[in-house]
Amino acid sequence: MANSLAPYFSVGINGFFTGLVYALMALGLSVVFGVTRVVNFAHGEMLILAAFIAISIHHYFGLDPLLLAPIVSIFMFPVGYYLQKGIINSLLNRSVHSQFLALAAIAIVLLNLEQIIFGSEAQTIVVSYNLQSIEVGKILLDTVRILTGTLALITALGLFCFFYYASLGKAIRACADNLLGAQVIGLNYKKLYSISFGIAASCLGIAGSFLAILMDVTPHTAPQLTLLSFIIVILGGLGNMMGVILGGVLIGIVEAYAAYFVQGSLKSLFSFVLLILVLLVRPQGLMNRKK
Repeated sequence: MANSLAPYFSVGINGFFTGLVYALMALGLSVVFGVTRVVNFAHGEMLILAAFIAISIHHYFGLDPLLLAPIVSIFMFPVGYYLQKGIINSLLNRSVHSQFLALAAIAIVLLNLEQIIFGSEAQTIVVSYNLQSIEVGKILLDTVRILTGTLALITALGLFCFFYYASLGKAIRACADNLLGAQVIGLNYKKLYSISFGIAASCLGIAGSFLAILMDVTPHTAPQLTLLSFIIVILGGLGNMMGVILGGVLIGIVEAYAAYFVQGSLKSLFSFVLLILVLLVRPQGLMNRKK
């Protein structure tokens, strides 16, 4: 009986680790919205940019993507920082429609630049452990998913500790929770907004490096990844980092079983179904917003 259930456990556990990478990806979106209340519609394009940078570094220097993820993360920080400082900060007092159009325009520009620079063909990173697996009894676990998922979880927990225990993280949260109060005590909220966007972009740098191993990357997968991040953030609960991790894990498991029992091209359908079911029961998402 146990042997007959082993393939189902394998699918679920592998989906769990994939979901942790999804969660790290969505945390970038959650951080930006939670702090600035601006929806980053260029989220997927920035993620794909990070993935292409990882692929390029691996191609030219042969570095393992798990080791070069911090390098891509460092590169992505100024991308997010100056995007917020140079463009988004000037839109904070504008209407939501203006913000939406500006971020959508940035997404289109990034998508086309990525297509010009990196091409439109699917690319990925092939490493020696791509096809390796770890056998636990009769359960087979993908080595690459265990490694990327574990590192994604460590990164997410580190981000949580930063926002809740570091002085800079507390200052950013203060701006998010009470902007007027933060201004009264002298916090430079625009600079803190820029730092928070840089941190979000750094998360995308690590998540993009991991996704480059797990899936084929093309510029045109960016909108799909943006939408997936929206689903995870809404599912987990807006502004709740632990909720985002939970949402990412659930989506990873649901997609894994959908691909196993139905077909891979329909896995997004089941993600939307899960989102609808959760919102019918808990409109605020699985977890409430953290204060």
